[in-house]
Amino acid sequence: MIFQEKLDKIVKKNNSLVCMGLDSDVDKLPKHLKKKKYPQYEFNKAIIDVTADLVCGYKPNSAFYEARGEAGIKELKITCDYIKKTHPEVIIILDAKRADIGSTNEGYVKYAFDYLGVDAITLHPYLGSEAIKPFLEREDKGCIILCRTSNPGAGEFQDNYVIPNSFRDLKMLKHMEPKFQCKQVQHDKLIPLYQYIANQVVKKWNNSNNCLLVVGATYPKELKEVRKIVGDMTLLVPGIGAQGGDVEATVKAGLNSKKAGMIINSARSIIFASKDKDFAEKAREETRNLKEKINTYR
Repeated sequence: MIFQEKLDKIVKKNNSLVCMGLDSDVDKLPKHLKKKKYPQYEFNKAIIDVTADLVCGYKPNSAFYEARGEAGIKELKITCDYIKKTHPEVIIILDAKRADIGSTNEGYVKYAFDYLGVDAITLHPYLGSEAIKPFLEREDKGCIILCRTSNPGAGEFQDNYVIPNSFRDLKMLKHMEPKFQCKQVQHDKLIPLYQYIANQVVKKWNNSNNCLLVVGATYPKELKEVRKIVGDMTLLVPGIGAQGGDVEATVKAGLNSKKAGMIINSARSIIFASKDKDFAEKAREETRNLKEKINTYR
């Protein structure tokens, strides 16, 4: 089953666009779990058991597991195995933001898709489609390309205007001095980098229909612009909860023509809603509230 088919089925079954980020920082876990042999796994398992009927996916952030070395990688692996065994219909996204030259990416592909067995992975676009070809060639897996991220400093590069390749060979540009070139193309040729990325992915990278884009909930205006560019393509939308993204603005800006097309991720505000023994129950409550709030605006 290809990624999009699997996603569409679980969205329909659970009537949910919520993706839970399993950003299980071991230092923030409830005290009674820190004494366990596998504290991150036990934490994840307890939350998964009570929320699997409310979400469309889980998104473990690899950094919180890699930070613990071998022990953390093992807990990430057994977490993924547990989801696949007990809730195989729910998607797993590895938030790893990988990107390198092609031969290195072969290793990342095997780690994410063959070892961990996840359904999708987040990727950087900076090296171009040629470099991430090993990911794109896995037609049954989701390739989620960073486009307009949710962090406060995202605009440093992503909002800068660029001249698309299709205009760079124009004779009038070749013979103009740089200062006049900018004036000439300022209004009708320049586009923000994040929009250029969206255009490239939807028009040139998505030959197997397995590409998605990351667009942060903290920037609903930009989210709306990306939706115009990519049509019904699914977007991974982080930034709801601890990062301050507004649910109503996000949903209204990001829904596609099918009233779906979004994987809305929330992590810390859900999984760390309580640091006591009722953490799983509190996580369920927060997940249900977010699901219902999102569906109010669908």
